[in-house]
Amino acid sequence: MRILVVDDEKIKRVSLADDLAAQGYEVVAAADGEEALKHLGGGRFDVVVTDLKMPKLDGIELLKRIKHGPLADVEVIMMTAYGSIPVAVEAVKLGAFDFITKPFRNEDIFPLLSRIERAKNIIADTAAAAAGEPPAAGVEQEIVGRSSAMARVKRMVEICAKTDANVLLFGETGAGKDLVANAIHRHSKRGGFPFVKVGCTLFPPQLIESELYGHEKGSFTGAEQLRKGRFELAEGGTLYLDDIDDIPLEHQSKLLRAIEEKVFERVGGGAQIRADVRIIASTKQNLMEKISAGTFRQDLYYRLDVLRINIPPLGERLDDVPLLTEYLLARIAGGRPCRVDPDALAMLSRHDWPGNVRELYHTLERAFLIGAGRITPEILATEVGGPDPNQRLPLGGFQAAIDHAEKQLLQEALRNSSGNKSAAAAALGMKPSTFRDKLAKHGLG
Repeated sequence: MRILVVDDEKIKRVSLADDLAAQGYEVVAAADGEEALKHLGGGRFDVVVTDLKMPKLDGIELLKRIKHGPLADVEVIMMTAYGSIPVAVEAVKLGAFDFITKPFRNEDIFPLLSRIERAKNIIADTAAAAAGEPPAAGVEQEIVGRSSAMARVKRMVEICAKTDANVLLFGETGAGKDLVANAIHRHSKRGGFPFVKVGCTLFPPQLIESELYGHEKGSFTGAEQLRKGRFELAEGGTLYLDDIDDIPLEHQSKLLRAIEEKVFERVGGGAQIRADVRIIASTKQNLMEKISAGTFRQDLYYRLDVLRINIPPLGERLDDVPLLTEYLLARIAGGRPCRVDPDALAMLSRHDWPGNVRELYHTLERAFLIGAGRITPEILATEVGGPDPNQRLPLGGFQAAIDHAEKQLLQEALRNSSGNKSAAAAALGMKPSTFRDKLAKHGLG
């Protein structure tokens, strides 16, 4: 789904947009209602998540303009402060899908989006059936690739979707583990329920239990209200533990119990809570080596590794590059004219793609923008043709060279994290606030 986040509070706007993007949604952010209308006029959106009180054009007026025009099928979720609940209720009467009360955790909005996605899928399938059209694309069309390696992946996705067993995905960063996890969920009997992703590498050890299981009010400094954890948010659906190898050893026994017995307690609480969730976990490391090193529990590994899918790196299936290029460029171009010269396609098909499909996507995106819709070998030369021997450091001395290198590092971190600023900051060992300051300094924010 494509989501427009509208909030005049920059920190909340950026944070929510980043977390939604990390869940696989396509996200655009706007600072007020007027900017939101410009975005809505320039592209298709499925959902608008908007604050109620904003300058220039508030949430209620934005809702009215959406629901009384050609955008009436766009769903609206209203964010509101506690004291404005009567106004939010009125918003629902005006056509808003639902409202959520501030302050809230970004994850609290995932179940609402799952409900919207489920409703839209039902409407689309009903309309297709009425028109005599086949149902939505299956795994074969959803996972792009005709190589024998990807044929095995698709077959395993179909097998996993027919069972409720836990699944372990193994693959390099950017190889498509998130796509495979989503596909398993969507085609399973749990597809109509929430799909909740936990990026295990993003949370410091002292917060991981709170993120997974939630916490009671007053359980620690700053716990001002009860918070549900990811296990509760995923109730009935799928909990995707991305980079499971980053779960600290001291927290693995509680995770094992939650998976094995399907019960847990919130941090600071004693009541047992049942968790009906299906677990999909992913790793880019050899967990058997971590078990030998004493940093990963063997019993947890066997509980996760019921079904396994090995996702090959793009460098091992270069035959898929032309088809992937066509698919990715269709997303990037968004209906605009686009052409890839044959020699350019040959260059793409020869590159070893250490960053996998994610690297291919960002390479195509840059080439499309630079070439104004036409991708040529000259444009790709500095991307996949090796270093440019004519490249020189920028003029201006030592500080200019440092700034140039810093900007390149920030851009690379953003590319590797698919634009997720929180993940990029973590990868560079920076605080999110410091990372965003540096983005602004270099005009990247």
